[in-house]
Order: sequence, then C-alpha cells, then structure tokens
Amino acid sequence: MIVTVTPNPSLDRTMQLAELRRGEVLRASAVRLDPGGKGVNVARALTAAGTPAVALLPAGGPVGERLADLLAPEGVPVVAVPIAGSTRSNITLVEADGTTTKLNEPGPEISPAELATLERRAVELAARAEWLVCCGSLPAGVPDDFYARLTKLAREAGAKVAVDSSGAPLAAACAAGPDLLKPNLDELIELAGRPLPRLGDVVTFCRELISGGVGRVLVSLGARGAVLVEETETRHALGPLVAVRSTVGAGDAALAGFLHAGGTGPRALRTAVAYGTAAVTQEGSRMPTPQDVHPDQVRVLPADPTFTLSGAAA
Repeated sequence: MIVTVTPNPSLDRTMQLAELRRGEVLRASAVRLDPGGKGVNVARALTAAGTPAVALLPAGGPVGERLADLLAPEGVPVVAVPIAGSTRSNITLVEADGTTTKLNEPGPEISPAELATLERRAVELAARAEWLVCCGSLPAGVPDDFYARLTKLAREAGAKVAVDSSGAPLAAACAAGPDLLKPNLDELIELAGRPLPRLGDVVTFCRELISGGVGRVLVSLGARGAVLVEETETRHALGPLVAVRSTVGAGDAALAGFLHAGGTGPRALRTAVAYGTAAVTQEGSRMPTPQDVHPDQVRVLPADPTFTLSGAAA
C-alpha cells in the first residue's frame, strides 16, 4: 500500500479559454471540477493503475465534503481528518495553445490539535504501508519541518518516504533523509540556491543531496523529460512530443508512475515520464489511466552533462 499525505488539498475548477486577456470579460468554452492537491493526484493515478493507495488529508466545510464525494467514483480510499476551516478551491485557466494559469488559494489554518491528529494518522497508516508520500504546500499553522518529522516517524514505522514539495518544507525534509525526493527543475534550483542550466549541474547538485542522506532524486524537467539520480547510476528519460491540453498534475502523475513501477531504476523512470506525458494530454487535472500511458515511446539514455535545461519548467 502507498499512503499519500496532502496537508493542503483542494477542489480544482478548470476553465478552457480561447485566450486569456487581462481586464476583459471572458467566457469559458468548458469547465470541469476535479479533486486536487499533489498527494490526492498521486493516489488517484495509483488507484487507476491498480496499485493500492490511500489519500490522507484534512477536510473541512462544504468544499471538503465535495472533495471526498469526487474521489469516491474513482475508488480512492480517503482518510479525512476533520478541521474547523474550509478546504480551499483553486482555479486553473487553460488557453487553446495549452498555456496554463493556476490561481491557488492559501488554504485554511490548521490548529495544533488538528495537526497532531493528521500526524498520528499518517504514522498509523505508514506502519502498514510500503511508502508514505508527503506532497504539496503546507497551509498556515503547519511548521516547515512537518515533512521532516513525518519522514523520521514513518521510517521508524517501517515505511519508505517520498517527498514532493518546495521551498522551506522541501529543504527541511532533505535533512531527514527521505528515500525519494521529487522536485521539478524550478524547485530544485530554489533548493540549490544557484542556477542549474545544464543536466550536469542538476546531477551534481542531486549527488550533493544524496551525500547528505537523500536516497534518490527524481527531477521532472517538463518537455525535457526527467532525470533520475541514484547512488550508483544516473539516467535521463525523454517522452514523445504531444499536444498539451493541461500541465496541472503532470508531475504528480510522474511520481505515481515512478512508484507504481517500483520506485527505483530505469524502468520506474521510463514509467514516470510515460505517466507525465500522458497527463498533459488530459483535460484539467484528470489523471491518466494505464490505457493512456505508453512507456514504449519513452527513451531512457545516459545523462548527457551538456544537455541544456535553460528555460525548462515542470
């Protein structure tokens, strides 16, 4: 079983527009509503792939109830921690050319008692799981070291830990030595505190993280695929060119694919890029199903240190 922890889940409303023009009244050509939050997306993709997963999240207000309602038809088991505040709603605007603009609410404040319950349930579930996956931003009331604490407690309970976050929570988690770190390029650059214009620069910094106790690093590179840096091996995977409908959740789908395929090695990397590629062809934050995913179209290569990454996003 894989348990995902999403401290700041959301209800994601996606609107399709011909073109986003500031200061004008615009009419959407289509609208869809999806359960959201990085860990929620990972659990959705894993469940669709047949890998047992549980989504642990705080939920409050009508939005929190609606989030659970939307996950039920997808068959995702949800462990909800009741909170006094209301779960946030996010808006994604997708233009005809695939350009995506995301407006994220900050989310509710989590009280110390609510946070303690969330942490306790995470550790209880980790004791019965192979992986605990810590995902996304932290809402008000949650300290930056929350993922670091969960990493330590989950590993003591016998689970491996993956962390997909950014900023201070990501930096704090690194010090706790998770088994897997899954940043995108921008998040890795922020963590490094220096430019990483070439693949060789990314690999060098990832090896610094591994020397500091991180097990392995999977870096999503947007249209440039992904790179997996492990203790003894480094590989770069590139997917086929596809028409982009929405980039929301592509990194989450990639992480799900990586874990679904074993969480280590070239096969997992190939599957991660196949899932990320499939995700950008979906509407809104819909997660791909196995029928959408084509690992045979992904090339896995030795990492070329001169490969240019400037301007890449994920």
